[in-house]
Amino acid sequence: MKKIAVVTGTRAEYGLLAPVMHKIKASSSLELQVIVTGAHLLVEFGLTVEDIVQEGFVIDRSVPEISSASSGAEVAQQVGAGVIAFTAAFGELAPDAIVLLGDRYELLAAATAAHFLAIPIVHLHGGEVTQGAFDDAIRHAMSQFARVHAVAAPEYAERLIRAGAQPDSVHVVGGLGVDSIHSADKLTKNELEAALGVVLEGPLLLVTYHPVTAAKHDTEAEIQSLVSALGSFPEATVVFTLPNADPEHGVIANALQEVVKGKENWHLFSSLGATTYLSLLTQASAVVGNSSSGLTEAPNLRVPTVNIGPRQDGRLTARSVISCSTSRADIEASLTMALSTGFLESLTGMETRYGKAGAADRVLALLESTAFDSLDQKKYYDPPEKK
Repeated sequence: MKKIAVVTGTRAEYGLLAPVMHKIKASSSLELQVIVTGAHLLVEFGLTVEDIVQEGFVIDRSVPEISSASSGAEVAQQVGAGVIAFTAAFGELAPDAIVLLGDRYELLAAATAAHFLAIPIVHLHGGEVTQGAFDDAIRHAMSQFARVHAVAAPEYAERLIRAGAQPDSVHVVGGLGVDSIHSADKLTKNELEAALGVVLEGPLLLVTYHPVTAAKHDTEAEIQSLVSALGSFPEATVVFTLPNADPEHGVIANALQEVVKGKENWHLFSSLGATTYLSLLTQASAVVGNSSSGLTEAPNLRVPTVNIGPRQDGRLTARSVISCSTSRADIEASLTMALSTGFLESLTGMETRYGKAGAADRVLALLESTAFDSLDQKKYYDPPEKK
């Protein structure tokens, strides 16, 4: 039995990892180890570690040294503390490989520890670009640490190979968000209303806005523009989820807590959980904000996305995605387009960019077939010179 440690630090990343974790758990040749850190362990972000346990997983280790951060300095300090904590956790669990998804600073700590302990890293969703977040550089750094790559699209595979990854270490498996959509047991509209205690009338706008961390920004002005634009659609039901734990998350959270007061059809949740979120996404008239789910998951449901600002700049986008600036006028115009009958009709037959269902099965096959104890030392790939 190969021991596979999966590290998760946020609700969004866990939603993508859960189908893979279930398949590892059910495998006859793999043993699942679950390590939880970051926002999962914080009450203000919904204490989502409880969701992981309720889904049937055993938490093998918790790493509370990484939590929320209000500045880049705090991020750096927590990454340092996290390297120490993950070194201890990996030493005790002795995994044969570690699975890391994406680009979060929590995972940079895990990758650093694994690298120096000579534990192979399987990196999921590498090769992508998000120019408006400091996560972008973290993702690329983790790809350099990784020995095995499972990517969402051919374009991302090509980028990793250009960056020096050996071609035979890069595998196109498709987007894990596609699997999440197809595998989740979704709630009906009536079940959602009962579970959330809200009435879902009129257009349903599902809104998540995260801090911009690697581009010119004014968080207070951005959230005010968003709120003002949403106010131009009084007939809509607006469901906000709180931002992730990046610096300036408190600015957004505090603003949203104030604006929902007195608005009967505006609702704010710290965390919805994967099943509820995907169920709302299925019912949504549009996804609004700067979350990756608007680019990677919503298009598979033909749900329009209003993608605001630079955070996701560089990602592959389907034609259901309307990108705009952070100004009120642009957001309002984009929402008007997203909710129009003509735009919805234009999405008929739309091709998505992240493949079809089955990514989790392809990741499982990769984990089961890879002899992690006999991987060659990682070498930089130089393409053959052109003659």
